[in-house]
Amino acid sequence: MKQQTLAVAMDHNAQYEKFRKPTRRDTFLARMEALVPWSSLCSVIEPHYPKAGKGRPPVGLERMLRMYFVQHWFNLADEACEDALLDSPALRRFVGIDLGRERLPDATTLLKFRRLLEDNKLGEALFAMVGEVLQASGLKVGTGTIVDATIIAAPSSTKNASRTRDPEMHQTKKGNQWHHGMKLHIGVDKDTGLTHSAVVTAANVHDKHPLPQLLHGQEEEVYGDSAYASQQELMASKAPNARDMTNQRVREGGPGAEIAQLLNKSKSRVRSRVEHVFAVVKRLWGFSKVRYRGLAKNATRAFVALGLANIFMARRFLNG
Repeated sequence: MKQQTLAVAMDHNAQYEKFRKPTRRDTFLARMEALVPWSSLCSVIEPHYPKAGKGRPPVGLERMLRMYFVQHWFNLADEACEDALLDSPALRRFVGIDLGRERLPDATTLLKFRRLLEDNKLGEALFAMVGEVLQASGLKVGTGTIVDATIIAAPSSTKNASRTRDPEMHQTKKGNQWHHGMKLHIGVDKDTGLTHSAVVTAANVHDKHPLPQLLHGQEEEVYGDSAYASQQELMASKAPNARDMTNQRVREGGPGAEIAQLLNKSKSRVRSRVEHVFAVVKRLWGFSKVRYRGLAKNATRAFVALGLANIFMARRFLNG
């Protein structure tokens, strides 16, 4: 057994403080420690991760994954994540760092790990693995899917080093307001409220176009807002047995308007579950604005954020 260093002993001094109580961060990290399927997720990355050999040995894979998840949960840039770990004993304990014995992986190491995931499209693979683990735990994908999309904002200013906007981001009009950025399209299970599919596009792509990619094919019902109205042909191309339960456009004062509004209201009670996912990803994880240039890098972040959101939202059904 390794002897405890002074650095760790100082980190654990809080347990002797009579009036200290666990913070929300402590509680959250403890819950995620128990719920995240670390070995399964590491197995996705391991074939692509550097192996020990000549030169400096690589940082442990699970340690880097933990650091990467901390970056997602607390919406931190690479340098900010390094600073947060240096500053917070709770985060260091979660990642498994003893500053009395070893250096903390720096921002450049985290950057290289993030690029490894991006270059090998491992964000989508991690999202899929979380889905497999949750299904094995009894959270099966049902026969009802809710589809929706949300805009993730990107800087519209050209006051940067290249004097240009990100060419892969575009603008779209929603209501009376213009937005510049990308769009995250998701398919959510009607019963569990968990995301089973996602597509990332530029913001100017209409919500209906990725619709077939958001369906798993066994649907009996498809819910969505009026942007998906009258898209039976697109639905049938992937889920031929699905009933169209999307909200229909209603003309005020038109024939049958009152009944149509009541039907839309009833459907919206089910459809509202999709907003819970966006609330976690955009409000809790802070992914309301892009951090990187290009759709591919932000797609990796989006898939990982959705996977972590699924674990968080399924916490009451899981042991831990």
